[in-house]
Amino acid sequence: MRRRGLLLIIVGLAACSTPGDEPSLAPRAAERIDPRVPIADTSGSLPASSAIAAQLERLVATARGAQGDAERAITAAEASAARAGPRQSESWIAAEQLVSAAIAARYPVTKALGDIDALTSRSVNQLVPADLANVTRAANEVSAIDRRHAERLHAVQQRLGA
Repeated sequence: MRRRGLLLIIVGLAACSTPGDEPSLAPRAAERIDPRVPIADTSGSLPASSAIAAQLERLVATARGAQGDAERAITAAEASAARAGPRQSESWIAAEQLVSAAIAARYPVTKALGDIDALTSRSVNQLVPADLANVTRAANEVSAIDRRHAERLHAVQQRLGA
């Protein structure tokens, strides 16, 4: 009796599967497309984002605006360092304080440079070539301002032995 029940179950399961119900193993239409075919990059024709361009322009304007204050502070530090006495003297301490003031005056420039970098890293997957060109121009301009200031301050710090 047990054998008969087992035999009925096997026959019943076999009856559920009829020939022709199985999925075909033949290649599908999508599988016939060669995945190595190059895809044309049309992103070069996309316009730059006006929001990103406006943000970059604000950051560059901030750096340009702070440039005069920073240069005056660096010039004061250079003059003070030129007439500073030996290390730890009153004139040396005054020169060091002016170096600190010059570093603080550079903050808007260095912040603008960092903000450009942050904007780029946050938006890297959304930037089209026109945006990348705008970012590069802004970064180059602010970097040039920052580099000039940094070189002058480094020279003052070297003179003071800091």
